[in-house]
Amino acid sequence: MQKGHQHPLTQMISEINSIFAEIGFVFAEGPEAETEHYNFDQLNFPPDHPARDMQDTFFLRSEDTKEPMVLRTHTSPVQARFMESHEPPVRVIVPGKVFRNEATDATHEAQFHQLEGLYVDKGVHMGHLKGTIEHFFSKFFAGEVEVRFRPSFFPFVEPGVEIDMMLKESDSKLANKWIEVMGAGMVHPNVLKASGIDPEVYSGFAFGMGIDRLAVMKYGINDVRDLYTGDLRFVNQF
Repeated sequence: MQKGHQHPLTQMISEINSIFAEIGFVFAEGPEAETEHYNFDQLNFPPDHPARDMQDTFFLRSEDTKEPMVLRTHTSPVQARFMESHEPPVRVIVPGKVFRNEATDATHEAQFHQLEGLYVDKGVHMGHLKGTIEHFFSKFFAGEVEVRFRPSFFPFVEPGVEIDMMLKESDSKLANKWIEVMGAGMVHPNVLKASGIDPEVYSGFAFGMGIDRLAVMKYGINDVRDLYTGDLRFVNQF
């Protein structure tokens, strides 16, 4: 009889956790059905931000609470909750399932897995972010990695950046190509304040990327929906 094994996403999350644990990050998790307060307000999303619209977010009706509830659209609410209950230094990694109300195709799903990271302490700067990301990708893809930052905007960071990665000196088909992999930036002072952390004393960085996309890059998966079908012909390859 063939032995069972972990799903490829579970294997990846375990590997990701072990890599970040080497540099002092701890694992955190939170509810998938989240309050609108933690999913948006606590993260500096204005009331009229388009991410709150019905076409992007699954809103829930709850009889247990008067507060609006959503299926979380990112894992950042876990970071907000963690900062509320822990004093700096904070160094946390948050892998988990998230939900977006969008059409599905080979590169998009209405549910997918996201990885977020947060580091808050005195004197944290962009150089720490760059070094952390380079360390992770060099371990995860087993090769020398170069990253570059491009200016971007996210409500919960300032300044915000898009990060591209290039895998060097590797046999991978990704080698020597710039690939957009994540959004990141320095934690917005408003987010620190909302969690009870003084932005005059502490600073931090945060980043987020899709674990499903990492699977596509690492294993050459052609359709992210294959990760969720339960088809043993697919999962047994891992």
